[in-house]
Amino acid sequence: MKRLFDIVFSSIVLILFLPFGILIAFWILVESKGGVFYAQERIGKNGVPFRMLKFRTMRPNAEKSGRLTVGMRDPRITRSGVVLRKYKLDEFPQFINVLSGKMSIVGPRPEVAEFVSLYSPEQRQILNVKPGITDYASLEYFKENELLGHSEDPHRTYIEEIMPAKITLNMKYIDNPGLHQDIKIIWRTFLKIWN
Repeated sequence: MKRLFDIVFSSIVLILFLPFGILIAFWILVESKGGVFYAQERIGKNGVPFRMLKFRTMRPNAEKSGRLTVGMRDPRITRSGVVLRKYKLDEFPQFINVLSGKMSIVGPRPEVAEFVSLYSPEQRQILNVKPGITDYASLEYFKENELLGHSEDPHRTYIEEIMPAKITLNMKYIDNPGLHQDIKIIWRTFLKIWN
């Protein structure tokens, strides 16, 4: 049932979003050299890596300066990227990941291998389900980049404070699965974006 919901919902979103997606792609290309999409390796279900898609919001080779983004004033973020990140529009290509079966609409946000390698055996339980576009942790840490931007050591803050808290919220999700919970999280995410 969850897979069928993912396919139908993602198909509708991608069809409706297509005209806006074309405009966004043009904006990205006009403003900054590089591709329209950014594909980053993340760890998916059962620890299997996959390429997660986003609209590109940073300058080419920005990842060489670190994987974490520290606030909207990060000089690596393009002007279009600031807007796309603010309204989470950069995340829309992930509906393609959902259609391909690598992600679900709702599920623990996938991490990079660097952070997954720090998981305890208990924390690795979140890898038993497909990662998602949104989840309880995404709602709680909606402005995560701003939190990291105020930290003297963003990398350490993420590993020692934010990541464990997000995993705890992810455990809450996988302990109580169901379509009703997914719809509630999707609705709350929509409200969060537009408030």
